Amino acid sequence: MIKLIWAMDKNWLIGKENKIPWHYKEDLLYYKEKTAGQIVLMGDNTYFSLKGYYKTKPLPYAKIYVASLNDLKLDDAIVINDLKGFLSQNKEDLWVVGGATIYRFALEFADELYITHIEKAYEGDAYFPKFDLEGLFKLKSSNRSGDLNFCCYERK
Repeated sequence: MIKLIWAMDKNWLIGKENKIPWHYKEDLLYYKEKTAGQIVLMGDNTYFSLKGYYKTKPLPYAKIYVASLNDLKLDDAIVINDLKGFLSQNKEDLWVVGGATIYRFALEFADELYITHIEKAYEGDAYFPKFDLEGLFKLKSSNRSGDLNFCCYERK
């Protein structure tokens, strides 16, 4: 099963200069609850951004796949150079955690989406690729808390 998880503002913004442009403790806890100890896939920019937050601590995942067009050697991750091939042959329960390019490729393979909808607008430079959410997925659960709406969707 392939699951995508992300937070986005009302304009589908997901990042600014390779960082998250907002800070909601509730959303960070939600993300950690879902992904800690799991198998994850991310792009190299997301990987290096997370390494900046964790500094000397290991990333909190069971296995890390990093999609990259570069010839990277990473001690704590498996580098994937053929993202579409990898996704089409995946047999693991996999969480896709960013960034925008990886989401764009992974969306067609996604079984579930975990989206934190932020009911505000922020400034940034990375957006989730627009797609027909209601046409392709149905809402499975929703939990509103202040400016945040934690939603889970499953493919129709």
